[in-house]
Amino acid sequence: MKILVLNCGSSSLKFQLIDMENEERMVKGNYERIGGKRSCLRINIKGEKHEIEKAARSYEEAIKTVLNLLQDPKYNLISSLDEIGAVGHRIVHGGEKYNKSVLITDEVVEEIKKCVPLAPLHNPEGLAGIKATKKVMKDKPMVAVFDTAFHQSLPSTAYIYQIPYKYYEKYKIRKYGFHGTSHMYVSNRIAQILHKDIKELKIINCHLGQGASICAINFGKSVDTTMGLTPTAGIPMATRCGDIDPAIIPYIMNLENLDTNEVEGMLNKKSGAWGVSGVSEDYRDIEKEYKQGDERSILALDTQAYKIAQTIVSYMVPLQGLDVITFSGGVGEKGIEARERICKHLEFLGIKLDKDRNNVRACEALISTDDSKVKLYVVPTNEELMIARDTYEIVKNI
Repeated sequence: MKILVLNCGSSSLKFQLIDMENEERMVKGNYERIGGKRSCLRINIKGEKHEIEKAARSYEEAIKTVLNLLQDPKYNLISSLDEIGAVGHRIVHGGEKYNKSVLITDEVVEEIKKCVPLAPLHNPEGLAGIKATKKVMKDKPMVAVFDTAFHQSLPSTAYIYQIPYKYYEKYKIRKYGFHGTSHMYVSNRIAQILHKDIKELKIINCHLGQGASICAINFGKSVDTTMGLTPTAGIPMATRCGDIDPAIIPYIMNLENLDTNEVEGMLNKKSGAWGVSGVSEDYRDIEKEYKQGDERSILALDTQAYKIAQTIVSYMVPLQGLDVITFSGGVGEKGIEARERICKHLEFLGIKLDKDRNNVRACEALISTDDSKVKLYVVPTNEELMIARDTYEIVKNI
């Protein structure tokens, strides 16, 4: 069975077509600037890259274009849509309702709508993708795979905020966590690499990229994670502030005469490494300035490494020990210097990075010394494969 995986962003559509017989990725693509005049579709077919400029005013137009491309004889992917067995949709927020992926029904769509206030930047796009796919592919089975589902195993001590309890009762304000699909994939993959049963392992996964989160995984279950009610919380990121003193928010609002939308935009889009360094929202640019001795770039990246290491140590409390630390996400997988900055703070625990082994990018690799008390690994994530697996398991007997 072939599974189409769709990930709808604010103005983009990422997709993959995966043959589940051998879990082969047949095509990977990203439709950028949907709704604009310069929409661009970039695809990678078995290592061969193509770029197509074609305007897409809506997700429906973008999805139609993608489906036509999949059937184009010159790419030799599929001859008709009948070859696609199901569609898996990445949905960011499932609230407390869903602790696993589900077949999409009208009831599921309504529940996703209820979570829009909890993820106003993400869930509307996911819903638009579902609606557009239904129009084009009609009765094709579809599955919702939630970023929050993996974290529904968090104990109440980890997810309850110390604010009046009525706000949890009335509005379900609590820690939800995100990147769950990635954390699940990496934790299962490192168990395979180590030839261990995941139920025997205590894992901390560092998903580090433009957005970043850390997850404590005890015997295959998420027991704590850094992102909270929204993806703004936790460790500082490329443009997001992470955890800060909440009193800073009204203080800046009063000083700068900002409204809630303006301050929310500042915390999400103008903070983090970009906000401190003043260089760029791209870590590669900040890293370049770091190497050239730029003081604010050094402050930005060193502070982030300190906060990440601090979180790793704190997550040994819910785990009551630690077997392995994994690095995933764009920075986690490719950031040789970033991993080194983080791990130097952990040496007092006997956690030792091997600099020669650490000289790798975007590949599975052991990067700790032989005598390190905790193993360190780079494990590239594969959220799309995880979505495809969940989708296949749900629809294979329909």
